[in-house]
Amino acid sequence: MGLLKSLFTNCANPQGRMGRAMLRFMNCCHAPLTNWGLDLINFQDGWTMLDIGCGGGATIKRLLKRSKGAHVYGIDISEESVAKARKVNAAVLDKQVYVCQGSAEKLPYEDEKFDLVTAVETVYFWPNLPSCLKEVYRVMKPGAKFAIMVESVEDDSVWTKVVDGMTVYTPEQLKKMLDDAGFVNTEIHQKRPSYATFLGVKPS
Repeated sequence: MGLLKSLFTNCANPQGRMGRAMLRFMNCCHAPLTNWGLDLINFQDGWTMLDIGCGGGATIKRLLKRSKGAHVYGIDISEESVAKARKVNAAVLDKQVYVCQGSAEKLPYEDEKFDLVTAVETVYFWPNLPSCLKEVYRVMKPGAKFAIMVESVEDDSVWTKVVDGMTVYTPEQLKKMLDDAGFVNTEIHQKRPSYATFLGVKPS
């Protein structure tokens, strides 16, 4: 149990050899959730997009494929994640893809920069989530969408006992926080076994 806990705690901030293994696992295992969630979005060519908690960079790569001529930014608190995301997207790094280390609590981007912001399996670990959501709102263009994708939506989730620092939010809790941050027309999409995508809009 100790080894398992150590492995999965690397979800929040991958570090060292075990963190690198977790990043490979996440790039593969988050694919079904991410692809399903992205299918709910009406992509346009030439978008500027941000993936917060970009992990191993697989979501960045998927975003690029859905918007011709796009520019995609990625940010993660983990140095290992940043290195992996840069490696996965090496062919277009600093041309169409830009990855840096940082936190959702203080995004290093100007106001109204992004057409789409994504957060895949990461809001569980954001400190002061309401404050982070307001920061996401700040960097979005009017009319832009914010897509949160999660696999756990039960506040008594077994994962909170395995992963240190993890908080699981119910759909009702997440929607209220999005509403309070200023997002409108929030859609909640759910799919078995426990996939959920929340799509919030910044008013035009």
